[in-house]
Amino acid sequence: MRSRWRLIIGVAVSAVFVYWALLGLKLDEFVADLRGANYLWLVPGVAVYFLGVAARTWRWHYMLRHIQVIPMGTLFRMVCIGYMGNNIYPARAGELLRSYILKRETGVRVSASLATVLIERLFDGLVMLLFVFVALPLVQLEGEAVAEYRPFVIGFTVLFVGALVAFLALASRPQMARALYVPLVGVLVPQRWREQVLGAAERFMFGLESLASGRDVFMIFGTSVLVWLFETAKYWFVMHAFPFSVSFFVLMLMNGVVNLATTLPAAPGYAGTFDLPGIKILQAAGVGQAVATAYTVVLHVALWLPITLLGAFYLWRSHLSVEQVRDEMARASEGASEASDDDGAADAPAPAVAGSDRRR
Repeated sequence: MRSRWRLIIGVAVSAVFVYWALLGLKLDEFVADLRGANYLWLVPGVAVYFLGVAARTWRWHYMLRHIQVIPMGTLFRMVCIGYMGNNIYPARAGELLRSYILKRETGVRVSASLATVLIERLFDGLVMLLFVFVALPLVQLEGEAVAEYRPFVIGFTVLFVGALVAFLALASRPQMARALYVPLVGVLVPQRWREQVLGAAERFMFGLESLASGRDVFMIFGTSVLVWLFETAKYWFVMHAFPFSVSFFVLMLMNGVVNLATTLPAAPGYAGTFDLPGIKILQAAGVGQAVATAYTVVLHVALWLPITLLGAFYLWRSHLSVEQVRDEMARASEGASEASDDDGAADAPAPAVAGSDRRR
């Protein structure tokens, strides 16, 4: 039921954003810009995007190494499957999906890998804010665009910086964290679930260990910047398919704002929440509405389609049925995913992956 309501709310939000994006659009000019685009520029755009996916895979490999060293090829498949899940399921269900398949193939517990996924999302958000803060003083925007986005940026700054401080505190002082959550679990959780909840909390804390040292934090942040620079480079390549030109900093700003906006509830594929902010940023930078809309739609498809197809192929190769995926995510939406992860599963160390090395 909760999943159904999330989907309904997401579709409603997307419908509002799409309607707002289409207001005043001259359809004939939009179609002409689509027809006149040089789609060969999508080839280097997609190529540089997958360099970013490879960098994201290395970052996850680095964050998981204290739990289990897993081959990059295995993790690349998981990352692609996660993207596919985020693109076709609501509520970023792909994050659970890749953690679930990682456990299925390597034995790494869902609660531990989800902690690293949350750290990824945290650093992604911080880099998006960095892009916004770096680009805003270096671009000229028309109208009240800066004022319109200021509350939005301030809100996300408080959210992501607050989350970073909290996660760093948990990772650097695990004993203090345990002293806080163990009594809370004892009071709030029924007796029959306490052992499982505490076990999941311990594995989650274990997953946060990649934030325990300054060097690790620096490496994760540096890789996150590289990931998003690659994605901005894709924006730049796709721009050359259309008859307009803006600076790389405008595209950094666009990348930052649209990806912060996609954290809002939306229909699968981030319909509307990606497109409207991108179009508005380009319009504020002096680009006409029709060509800005055509570019943003093509960019959105170019970001969505290749990784979704590759993720679907890897999911098919994993011999995991769609029914199993749906059942798992349905249990997760009911708050039972962690229980199903723990029930009947021993707390023994995860099995080693062929060719892995457990040394730090």
